[in-house]
Amino acid sequence: MNRVTLCISLLFLLALGLSVPNWLNEEEIKPKAQTEEAWVPNYQALTMRSTLYDKEGKMSQQVSAEKMEHFDLLGFTLFKRPEYKLFSETGLPWNITANEGTLYDDQRLQFETDVEISGVDDDNLAQKVNTQFVEINLSDKTMSSDQYVNITGPNYVINSNGFKANLETQQYELFDHVKTVFQPTTRH
Repeated sequence: MNRVTLCISLLFLLALGLSVPNWLNEEEIKPKAQTEEAWVPNYQALTMRSTLYDKEGKMSQQVSAEKMEHFDLLGFTLFKRPEYKLFSETGLPWNITANEGTLYDDQRLQFETDVEISGVDDDNLAQKVNTQFVEINLSDKTMSSDQYVNITGPNYVINSNGFKANLETQQYELFDHVKTVFQPTTRH
């Protein structure tokens, strides 16, 4: 090897040696959702009320809350003390209240802490449902919970550790039934 070839080889190895650490320490590209700006709400509302209608012009949902924050990059909306009315095919609403609520872009609602679900129709199988957590799928109008649930009907009280229900058909499935108390009414 002559001196020129040796010098060129050494310069090449030196340049390569100086650039390798830069290749190894390249900054990780973070998705937008992981940046700090994702945690800043796109918009907020205090004492808000919103009504949604279906294709036929009938009221389908109505929501009110003390505070609402929408996070577009994260794909959800947070509610403080929400009151949600979900209208069934008959037009009668189910009222859902809680201390906290989250609406996700995929049409899932999650309510937490002191959740109460009540129907305004006296003919409903379940007139009131109390729990600490419930998830409602707005697309197919079903709800489920894996928490302790107290279901109150016209003449009974059911306690269960989790349930699944269809708000349209009023079909309920108890996951871990604990106790049912039935009190028939007497006719005078």
